[in-house]
Amino acid sequence: MVHRPFPTRLLTDFDPFLLLDEMGPVDYAPGDAKGAPDHPHRGFETVTYVLDGWFRHRDSAGHAGALGPGDVQWMTAGSGVVHSEMPDPEFARRGGRAHAFQLWVNLPRRDKMIAPRYQDVPAARIPTAQSPDGRVIARVIAGEAFGARAAIETRTPMLYQHFTLSPGAIVEQPVPAGFRVFAYPIDGSGFYGADRTAVDARHVVVYAEDGDTAVFAAGDTPLDLLLIGGAPLNEPIVRYGPFVMNTEDEIRDAVADYQTGRMGRISA
Repeated sequence: MVHRPFPTRLLTDFDPFLLLDEMGPVDYAPGDAKGAPDHPHRGFETVTYVLDGWFRHRDSAGHAGALGPGDVQWMTAGSGVVHSEMPDPEFARRGGRAHAFQLWVNLPRRDKMIAPRYQDVPAARIPTAQSPDGRVIARVIAGEAFGARAAIETRTPMLYQHFTLSPGAIVEQPVPAGFRVFAYPIDGSGFYGADRTAVDARHVVVYAEDGDTAVFAAGDTPLDLLLIGGAPLNEPIVRYGPFVMNTEDEIRDAVADYQTGRMGRISA
């Protein structure tokens, strides 16, 4: 089960971000867990953040690894890679809860053909910090929050935080000038902005681009919230499935390179 907060009919473009998918939460029976078999990417990055479940990834460059609860994989597809994202065999055998997010981040023109790169960051290496009053906890995936700086390197300026708010708590996250920022409540409801506009879980909140602080408050229950932002690239975007480039010719080249095997294949 995949829920796509954006793009949607009302939110088609949010430069530098291309897509956000929420996989689950779903409780798999033994043998039922699903994944994404071999598929290509070129010209952007995928950021996979696992809340529940166990997954394995492999690619055409020989990389392989595992992701579990709290882990993050930041994959820079660059010039192109074929990879797979599948349930861990033991997790698939016994079943269980799966819940994860995947964010697609566009690469600037200058970086679209760089060599592919992985940053696999286990949960223990994701910095955690709390607000001065102790009522907000942040997991800092990219950027900085409450004085803690992320371990992950980004190609362009970004922030990506997972906040957990106690009932009635407020988070006020500084935002660099010019950033485009959105919030996505995972679980729980709350209020955003100075006027305290109500929002329920699984709805995207887009902040004004002229602000310097993103404000969000929990309601009467705890709130889990993703806050994501970045500097827009302001470059042409041409998308075709798993390829994101700047021109139609570059897309045709990407398709040809994949079809002729120049992006490689995953060995058996």
